[in-house]
Amino acid sequence: MARGKLRIYLGAAPGVGKTYAMLSEGHRRVERGTDCVVAFVEHHGRPRTEVMLHGLEQVGRKEVEYRGSVFTEMDVAAVLARRPRVALVDELAHTNVPGSRNAKRWQDVEELLAAGIDVVSNVNVQHLESLGDVVESITGVRQRETVPDEVVRRADQIELIDMAPQALRRRMAHGNIYRPEKVDAALANYFRPGNLTALRELALLWTADRVDEYLQEYRAEHNISRIWGSRERIVVGLTGGPEGRTLIRRAARLAEKGAGGEVLAVYIARSDGLTSASPKELAVQRTLIEDLGGTFHHVIGDDVPTALLQFARGVNATQIVLGVSRRRPWQYVFGPGVSATVARGSGPDLDVHLVTHDAMGKGRGLPAARGTRLGRSRSLWGWAIGVAGPVLLTLLLSGAAPDVGLANDMLLFLTLTVAAALLGGLWPALTSAAVGSLLLNWFFTEPLHTLTVADPKNVLGIVVFFAVAASVASVVDLAARRTQQAARLRGESEILSFLAGSVLRGETTLDALLERVRETFSMDSVALFERADDTAPWSCAGRTGPADVPPARPEDADVDMPVGDRMSLALSGRVLPAEDHRVLAAFAAQAAVVLDRQRLKAAADQARALAEGNRIRTALLAAVSHDLRTPLAGIKASVSSLRSDDVDWSEEDRAELLEGIEEGADRLDHLVGNLLDMSRLQTGTVTPLIRDTDLDEVVPMALGGVPEDSVALDVPETLPMISADKGLLERVVANVVENAVKYSPEGVRVLVAASAVAERVELRVVDRGPGVPDEAKDRIFEPFQRHGDAPRGAGVGLGLAVARGFTDAMGGTLTAEDTPGGGLTMVLTLPAAPTPS
Repeated sequence: MARGKLRIYLGAAPGVGKTYAMLSEGHRRVERGTDCVVAFVEHHGRPRTEVMLHGLEQVGRKEVEYRGSVFTEMDVAAVLARRPRVALVDELAHTNVPGSRNAKRWQDVEELLAAGIDVVSNVNVQHLESLGDVVESITGVRQRETVPDEVVRRADQIELIDMAPQALRRRMAHGNIYRPEKVDAALANYFRPGNLTALRELALLWTADRVDEYLQEYRAEHNISRIWGSRERIVVGLTGGPEGRTLIRRAARLAEKGAGGEVLAVYIARSDGLTSASPKELAVQRTLIEDLGGTFHHVIGDDVPTALLQFARGVNATQIVLGVSRRRPWQYVFGPGVSATVARGSGPDLDVHLVTHDAMGKGRGLPAARGTRLGRSRSLWGWAIGVAGPVLLTLLLSGAAPDVGLANDMLLFLTLTVAAALLGGLWPALTSAAVGSLLLNWFFTEPLHTLTVADPKNVLGIVVFFAVAASVASVVDLAARRTQQAARLRGESEILSFLAGSVLRGETTLDALLERVRETFSMDSVALFERADDTAPWSCAGRTGPADVPPARPEDADVDMPVGDRMSLALSGRVLPAEDHRVLAAFAAQAAVVLDRQRLKAAADQARALAEGNRIRTALLAAVSHDLRTPLAGIKASVSSLRSDDVDWSEEDRAELLEGIEEGADRLDHLVGNLLDMSRLQTGTVTPLIRDTDLDEVVPMALGGVPEDSVALDVPETLPMISADKGLLERVVANVVENAVKYSPEGVRVLVAASAVAERVELRVVDRGPGVPDEAKDRIFEPFQRHGDAPRGAGVGLGLAVARGFTDAMGGTLTAEDTPGGGLTMVLTLPAAPTPS
């Protein structure tokens, strides 16, 4: 069943006339004989809108009880049971009462569209999800009811309903929008001239971007050469904090300002799994970015700024959007932060946007786990404190406080040992304990400046000090290692959860999965190798990444992850630590599953093609058994009559019989030609010879099979030349014109007219026959399809199928449209030949 078409009236503000325009369209459809009903319209007491409901069939509403009150919502089941051709649905962003069939009305509309029902709806620009923040900043009102931009963008038609702010305020003052008691408050608040002007600008800009998309799609469909501007690709750096939603919406608005903008949200996870991100918040942000038409990426990296810049350059990004740091002012002592580091390292090829938000400067909501995979700087600090700290402390105590007592001296040295353990781990702490013991013995234990200890109690004290220091260092190091293990497991679970989610979301292509592996582990290239048996050479089943010299076998790569005995995932770029291999093994197993699934799908497609071939052959046999036998029977009867000696045929009778033989032969030749052409198309053996061709030379030659007075020709000689195969084009025009003449009323000529439009040429074949309904316009181009109650002798239903096949082979299009006033118009579009420079 074909999906229904969606038409949306986009309003700049409440009261501009969206519902009125929608109802007017409904009346126009009804006047043209279309089965159109009102599925749900709320007139809000506006007299003019209420009057527009008269004369339109309304589907009854569904009553829903909620908290002791009864509300009415659109009855989706009743509309589906009624199955109109067109349904009018008001307020697309409306939130349904709890207990309804769907949570949002746009979800109700999706059900109607999936059932093949065309929908005409409306929505205000302030209800678009990506504009929620900016609308709130303009009007001071947060819109609770929103609709994902992608839902509106997928509409087949979007029409802007606009009105000048002054005119809208006059409508408000006259009571045409709200009740009189609400007019003054509305004019003083939401409907201020500044608010309305800003909303109008938002609506115009959003609609202009959508118009550009429509134009690009149209040009792409008609193979129009054009100059593209640079594509804006915006990377949003997420931390899992609450500011992520603001950054995503800001990036979506930046992308909308450029043609073909793309948003990629990326979360950089530490390779040791230590992170303060909220999994729940990340899930919400992933849903938001996907609703806005972007993509979500999960990348592993020890250095967050470096990993973010590598990802941005890897996807050819032009902009990076980051939030202002949530650090408190004193925390900048430990470094400039991710935002400043990325901005400093971006270079001239990347623009970095720092976006303010409510959480900046307030600290992180969750404390970050203590890092235990020590970097070089932390190790140096640990050794510095473990070695130089006791020396400096000795100098300080000897000069400034020589009489604090041995017990206090030991506590101070123990403090340095604990600090060295926290910063540098076990070995700096043990070194600190040893150096501290020697310094305590030399400088603070009688007799001084010797390693001899006079008092046995001091010997015990030094031994206890070293034992306590070593124990503390061991406990701290053990706790750190346990924390690291738990954090790594958490990081692995996040990656595996994301992998499982990608499978559930249908990301099943091998290239996408390999690219995900490359991004996750920050590699240069990733390849999946396989072989038939243990001795056979390796072959590459899939590859991603810009590696200059890709490895020819897994052993040549930096990382080799076997998948069974005959498959291996190879990564190039760096050597992965052993602890990352467990996650990589999960990716490798999934890659093998995806490859098998792709091959099963290819086999299913091949079986489907064979089934289609069988269907064609069955239909061919049916055609041969009847449609080809009819002209053969006529020819045989005429020949038998001429050969008969029992009848003395007059010259007129003999001429009539010969004419019947000639007509039958021509008809047989035409049917056999179409069957052979269809066979060539099915087997893919049609190879057009594209050359510059004059349309005014081909069209007259194609009209030889129709009566002279049945066609009116309008093909100007000034048309530009086209790029086409002359022979195939003649067959296309002949089949289309013969089909039009066949269904045209007697005495009414078929119009064949050509015109040049931009970089293409259109040939229109217009008839005044019975026409074809919208749902059958694509079906008439399928093989062995004859519309309506065409007689069996009208052909086997291959003419239009062959015409479209030849047109596609030449790089053109053949579509069917309604003829104004009744009938069918075939539109043949071919690219114009390039103009010599």
